[in-house]
Amino acid sequence: MKERFLDILRSINREGIDKLIAFLEETDFFTAPASTRFHGSYSGGLLEHSLKVYDILNEKVKNTEFNFNEDSIKIVALLHDICKVNYYKVDYRNTKNKNGDWEKVPYYTVDDKVPYGHGEKSVMMLSEFISLTSEEKYAIRWHMGFTEPKELYSTIGNAFKKYPLSLLLFEADLESSYFFDI
Repeated sequence: MKERFLDILRSINREGIDKLIAFLEETDFFTAPASTRFHGSYSGGLLEHSLKVYDILNEKVKNTEFNFNEDSIKIVALLHDICKVNYYKVDYRNTKNKNGDWEKVPYYTVDDKVPYGHGEKSVMMLSEFISLTSEEKYAIRWHMGFTEPKELYSTIGNAFKKYPLSLLLFEADLESSYFFDI
């Protein structure tokens, strides 16, 4: 999976992509979970989730009347959750096993050293390496869609109308998380 991910990233024609790849290689991106207890809550879950979002988004794009830039599709799908690098840590808790004995078991917990939100943090981090189009910024910022606070629903709806890739990314992320538990 890692090689497929990197091959897709290397095919992006954007200045700074090589620096972004070098950064990812120095982080836990390829071994990080996608969440602490929901989708992809296991080692490598973030990588698997990102690739699944990419595959789903590609299918969605084929079935629309819109023409999206291929590099934009790759960037938003594969990197929408870059904010999760170096974000989780393993901790331990006592739990009873099937015999009723207490034992220490590992679990993922959040260790957010850069508390800057979710989508906006991904946009910020990516912008340190590559230039993003407005469409890419909006898609990544609003990829959580209507799981955001209800006070933002009007803003999200406007973003989805103005940048349809935003809605498609939200749907792809949601489908990956709920239909595939990745």
